Formats: sequence, structure tokens, C-alpha cells
Amino acid sequence: METVDLFAGFSPLEKIKAALLAAQGLVLAEDICSPEQLPSFHRSTRDGFAVRARDSFACSESEPALFTVAGESSMGQAGQDIPLCSGQAVRIWTGGALPNRADAVVMVEHTRSLRDDTIMVYRPVAPGENVIAAGEDYRIGETVLARGKLLRPQELGVLSGLGIIEVPVYRRPRVAILSTGDELVPASRAIEPGKIRDIHSITLSALAREAGGSPVAFGICGDEFDRLRDTCISALLQADVLLLSGGSSLGRKDFTLKVFESLDNTSVLLPGVSARPGKPAILAQQGNKALIGLPGHVASAVVIFYLLVRPLIRKLIGLEADHGLNIVQGRTAEQIPSAVGREEYVRVCLKTGGGDRERLPWIKPVYGHSGLLSPLVAADGLLPVGRDVEGLDKGVIADVIVFPSR
Repeated sequence: METVDLFAGFSPLEKIKAALLAAQGLVLAEDICSPEQLPSFHRSTRDGFAVRARDSFACSESEPALFTVAGESSMGQAGQDIPLCSGQAVRIWTGGALPNRADAVVMVEHTRSLRDDTIMVYRPVAPGENVIAAGEDYRIGETVLARGKLLRPQELGVLSGLGIIEVPVYRRPRVAILSTGDELVPASRAIEPGKIRDIHSITLSALAREAGGSPVAFGICGDEFDRLRDTCISALLQADVLLLSGGSSLGRKDFTLKVFESLDNTSVLLPGVSARPGKPAILAQQGNKALIGLPGHVASAVVIFYLLVRPLIRKLIGLEADHGLNIVQGRTAEQIPSAVGREEYVRVCLKTGGGDRERLPWIKPVYGHSGLLSPLVAADGLLPVGRDVEGLDKGVIADVIVFPSR
């Protein structure tokens, strides 16, 4: 499902300043330049002895060089305070600061102590050997992270190493979630005949958080036009994205499309999708806010979330308007039927082994009605089948959109 053009009218949310841990999973709104060099001093990468490399050039296993130990560069101390002359060495530890005039480190394994103040060196070292130079990671003023970069734990570590504790990022979108239907009751309640528990609220909240949004649950609304409209208006005062589950078809009590059309300054961009599952999905826009009607069957709603809602949330936080999920190749383990004329997204599981010569996993469909929960739990991802394709034969290599594993 192509979403780039569909979301052309939406833009990333406003910039905010966020502390590092709060910024995890968000996107930089500005370039970050290094305020200092990193590392700030020449550092040893080995336990051993800091030396002037040229003093070691003539040494070998048969003719070791003698060095006088002039001191020790203790961890956390400025090694520059120790003067180093010709023929001298300074004991140093991994991560320690090199003394002035030292430009290499001899590994302790290549030395032997004669006395407390004298060592023999059996192997020459080149300038810069076993050393990380000051500024080798980042120089002052260098762009460390560019605007649009998704902040992962490793980026947060770099920022903290540079003394940066706040960063400009695009705000996390607030996602209002409203389940509709007279048959729904909260998950905490016992069910009576004809009633079912609200599955969508927790499922969609988890999906929204996983995609980078901040979910806000608005509970359950019955199949009443006025009440549903009022709740949507209230939700849109607080949220950037409104998700309505159920009520997006064309039945007598399906009011989602009518509610969206009745709201001020709101235009319907997509009154339905030519995809299975998920045909009843609806997308509307109110300024930079999105209103999305999802199918009532939870399996269909999850598929549409990955294909439609997740790309939108990603665009609002400053990423490309795509699902951002991993795609892996596999080989179909059996024939997979589909109808010509609309895209189909088949729930599949991936099985390793089976003797495939390319070592590709086997793709096995997980069949079941879109109202059932067990097929969704059993699936590893979605197998897209194009609208012009009448099924896939057994043994065909195909791409699978893999669900996040965490």
C-alpha cells in the first residue's frame, strides 16, 4: 500500500527539547554538532607502557630495548603531567591518558620487567599503535548526528559522551483510541451473552506506542451518531491522531464515515481501501490531524495499522511515511490463493529448515477468519500479494513484512 502521496498533506509535529532517555525513538529536528573533541585526550587501547615509538624501532626478540619506567598514568588522571624523555616509558592502562611526547603503547605482553624501574621491550611499535588520538571520534564543530536521525540507544550514548543532555526532536504524536460498538464491554468485566470484551483499546495502544506515538485511551462508545461525534470532537482537542475501531463499514449502525464528514474543516482522503483484510478503512484529515476508521475485526485492524497508521505516525515524528518494518525473503511452502483486483496481505509464519538450497525460510500461511485472534498470534508477518496476481504457487520466492519482535 503506497502511503507517501496519501500523507503528502501531513508534516512532522513541532520541535521540542527532550532529555536523552525521553528522546529514545524520536527524531532529531536539527543537526547536532560536537561542542568538544572526543576523546578529549590521546587514550591507550591496551594495558602496557606508553613510549616514544622511535625509541622502539631497533628492538626485537633477540635484541630487546631497555626502557626506564618514569611513572604511571593512573585512570582518571591527566597523563600529560608526566614528562617523557628518550628511553623512558610510562605504565598505562586501557583508557588511560598518554603522557606528553608519547605516541604509542607497547602491550604488556611484549615486555618483561627487570626491576621496578626498568623493562625490556621485545617488539617495536609504530606511531599511533594501540592509541586512540584526541578528536579521532569527533572534532569540535563536526556534525555528529544529522537532522532526521532516529535516536537509538547508541546515538544517546554518543550524545551523553559529548556532554549533551537535551536534544531538539519532533514531538511524539498523541494517539486517541476509541472503540465503538454496543456489543463491547471493558476487558476487566465478565461478559454476558451477546457481549464481547474490548480488544482494540489495548492492542491499538500497544501498536501506537511501538510505532512512536503516545496512546490515549478514550474507552468505548456505543453505536450512537451524536455521542460518537461529540467524543471525536473531544478527542481531537487533545490528540494528533484519532483511531476509531469498528463502524467503518456501510451498515445501518456504522457511523464512522458520517461522523468524519460532519466535522468542521475535515476532508475524507480515503473512504476505503482496495485491500484484504481492511477494506473498510477510512482516512480523513483535519489540519495536521489524522482521523482513521479501522475495521471492527481486530486482525484486520492490526493489518491496517501496520500499513496505514504506522507510516502516518512515522511521518509525524519526522521519518519517511512507510511502515519501517523489516522485509525478509522466503519460499512459499504451499500454494497461496488470492483474488485478482485487490491487494491481499496474507498472515504467514516463517519456518527455518526443510532443505531449501538458498537457506531461505519457508513461508506458511496462517489461515483463519479476520475475527479470530489465534491466527494473529501465530503469524510472524504479512505476505503482500499484488492486485494483478491470482495467488502464489508453491516454491515461489516472496517478500514478507515481518512484525516487530519486541
